[in-house]
Formats: sequence, structure tokens, C-alpha cells
Amino acid sequence: MKFFAGFCRLCEAVSLFISRIAMWLSATIVAVMMFEVISRYVFEAPTLWANESSLWMAGFVYLFAGLYAMRERGHIRVTVVYNSLPRKAQLVLDAIGTLVVVLFAAALVIGGWDIAWKALIRWETLSTAWQPPIPATIKPAILVCTVLIAVQAVSNFFADFHKDAPAPPEGEVKDTYNPV
Repeated sequence: MKFFAGFCRLCEAVSLFISRIAMWLSATIVAVMMFEVISRYVFEAPTLWANESSLWMAGFVYLFAGLYAMRERGHIRVTVVYNSLPRKAQLVLDAIGTLVVVLFAAALVIGGWDIAWKALIRWETLSTAWQPPIPATIKPAILVCTVLIAVQAVSNFFADFHKDAPAPPEGEVKDTYNPV
């Protein structure tokens, strides 16, 4: 029991740390694009690196956002059906969902390992003037983030397994239709 509690806390901490990185990367993208616009239109001296570096950072933000969404349980769920089920049925659906996420992650890692490894070893770059190693970093990052998302899903399952029935998310209207 202590192992699972520690595991869940570790997963939460890692996910939160990575979420903070995504937050700062988003702000950095805005700064880089502002620099590019000013350089291009005010000083008539466009950069080679601004567009590609913002795309590079945006790729990581996208990957990290998936981990954050899993941490916050922001994935899609038909709550009208889920909330109307008894707790045991909810746990069965949670177990099935977690299993699907883990199987998908395993399939992606198995299928993408060679591609990611070759891109990393060759230090694959884009065919542009700046030649950033976007493929060499993004391809392995896809696999790492997918594994982290699967680990977070397992952590969520263990954490939710020991809780009472979850309350509906904030802002969600309960099904309380009363025609009177």
C-alpha cells in the first residue's frame, strides 16, 4: 500500500514538473515569435532559427500537454453514462481504459523504437538552412512522453481505486432534470 502511495506521489511530482516546463516553453515561443516579427519588420533582418525553434518547442509543449491532461484527468469520458454507473462498474471501466492506454503505449514504443533510436544516433536534422535536430529529439521524446502518460494513467488508476466515487468535475451540470 505504501509503495502505491509513493508511486502515485512520484508520478504526480514528475507530471507537475513537466507541466511547468510546458508552461514556460509556451511563454518562450511567444517571446521568440515576437523577436522574429520585430527583427523581420522593424530591422528588416529576419532570423534563420526563430520559426523552427518555435516549432520545436511547440512539439514538446504538445507532448507535455498530453501528460498534463492525463494528470488532471482531462481526457474524454462520457460522464453522463460513467457517473450513473455503480462504483464497481466505474472501476472496471477505469481498469479497461488504463489497460488500453498501457497497451497503446507499449505498441507505440515497440513500433517506434527503431525509428527514434536511428534518428537519435544519426542526430537527424531538418533540411533547412539552420538544420536543427528536431527529428533527433522529438522522435525519442514521443516515446518517452507516451510511456510517462501510461505510467500516469496507472498512477491515476491506483489513486482512484482507493477513493470513493469521484465527484463530477467543476462546472459540469449534474443530470438533475426536473420539469416541475
